[in-house]
Amino acid sequence: MHRTSALPVVRLLAAAAVLLLSGCDKIPGLGPDPRVAQREEESKAIGGACRHALRGLEDCYTLNPKASKAAIFAGWKEMDAYMRENKLDGTPAVLGQADKSAREKSPRPEANENESRSSGAGRKGS
Repeated sequence: MHRTSALPVVRLLAAAAVLLLSGCDKIPGLGPDPRVAQREEESKAIGGACRHALRGLEDCYTLNPKASKAAIFAGWKEMDAYMRENKLDGTPAVLGQADKSAREKSPRPEANENESRSSGAGRKGS
């Protein structure tokens, strides 16, 4: 009596199936959306840039409301560790300073006086 065992064949097929299905994340449409991964990476970059610009996390969250807070924090934390490890100083942000200097360079009291004069003249004529 010759008995053929199907067990080795089944094991071989199961191993082949596992090997074939292990590459499913590389098949287009079956993996995560690349746009989501890109947004997460951009949020991490924003967090790193905020840390380098010496901004606090709360300021960074406020300036970038659409970005993921968790990814911003991860990027901020990575940049903080990198800067501490390499003894780097941050570069202060000039966003707020540029607005102040622009206001100081172009004083507009004349425009406000002209507006008040014209509005005052309009009231006298009424």
